Amino acid sequence: QARLVEYGGGLVQAGNSLRLSCTANGRPFTNYAMAWFRQSPGKERDLVAAISWSGENTYYTDSVKGRFAISRNRADDTVYLQMNTLKAEDTAIYYCAAAYTTTQAVSGLTKGDFTSWGQGTQVTVSS
Repeated sequence: QARLVEYGGGLVQAGNSLRLSCTANGRPFTNYAMAWFRQSPGKERDLVAAISWSGENTYYTDSVKGRFAISRNRADDTVYLQMNTLKAEDTAIYYCAAAYTTTQAVSGLTKGDFTSWGQGTQVTVSS
C-alpha cells in the first residue's frame, strides 16, 4: 500500500532554515495535489502549503507567505517544503498529504480532501 514518508525535521534556531521532503513509497501519486500540514499540541492540524499535480499552482497560509516554498519533483514523487526565516510559532509536527484532484486548483482544498498522510516530522524552532 502506498504511503508517504517525511524527512528533514529537527531543531533549529529562529531565523534559520530547514527543508522538509516527502516521498511516496509504493505507487506514483499521479493526478494528486500534495500538501504540508502542521499541528501543534492542543491545536488543529492546519494546511500550510499545497501544490497542484502540475506544480504550476501553489497555496500558502498567510502566516508563511514569503517565508516558505513548496515544490515537487514528479519524476520521483517527492515534495519539498523550504522553510526560511523560521519563527518559534512554526514549531509543530509537519505532515505530508496527498489529495486526488481532477483540476489544477489547490486554493479550495480542505483537510478532508487529503486521503493519504505521512507519519509526520517534528520541527522545533528555538527563540
